[in-house]
Amino acid sequence: MALETSIKEYRARYNMSQSDLAGLVNVRRETIGNLENGKYNPSLKLAMDIARIFETTVEELFTFTDDE
Repeated sequence: MALETSIKEYRARYNMSQSDLAGLVNVRRETIGNLENGKYNPSLKLAMDIARIFETTVEELFTFTDDE
């Protein structure tokens, strides 16, 4: 299974850079980039913090897909 995220789309809607979001959730900009590129799976706390920033649900931001 692969984790896909719509963080980049939400950042665009909110006119927010990776650095802006990283500062709001207390992680490095690289962490946000890795999340967006599917190279990092967030902790539940980080996923919830990001969802809270964008006033949405974790399920709306992150989905698992079969990578077959």
